Amino acid sequence: MSKMEEFTSLVCEVTKAIKSMEVNKDLQVFLSERFSPDSDVFKALSALCREGMDDGWLGKHEGGGIRYGRVIKPSEETNGFSVDVVLMKDIKGPYHVHPSGEIDMVVPIDETAEFDGQGLGWKVYKAGSGHYPTVRQGEAIVLYLLPNGEIDFTKPN
Repeated sequence: MSKMEEFTSLVCEVTKAIKSMEVNKDLQVFLSERFSPDSDVFKALSALCREGMDDGWLGKHEGGGIRYGRVIKPSEETNGFSVDVVLMKDIKGPYHVHPSGEIDMVVPIDETAEFDGQGLGWKVYKAGSGHYPTVRQGEAIVLYLLPNGEIDFTKPN
């Protein structure tokens, strides 16, 4: 099994568990319990995210000081979720809205790094929410699960 196949398999384990759940704070609690940073799935995905960034099979694009890339398009296999992986260091990214919500797995490279105030773990944004994705206090990888791959880069209201 290739690293990308292993990565996809682990992502699908997560998306299968959440496919019928509403994207909200309850989902964040569920993910934090079921796929906590101490879980085998979280640890394996974290290691693959780091390895993928180091080896270049993740984060193939770079712009504005951010490495990024959509690595999996939404499909039946992923239960309708797309997967993007981003590497950020002490930076505020471009504003965007989540038409169907956004689920973020935060993997700090620097122990103190936080993504939108969240250290190691999960952050969930409900449908219709928007933000400037921001990493502070160091460098972090963020794995984004987007229902139906929906994201709208727009100006804030």
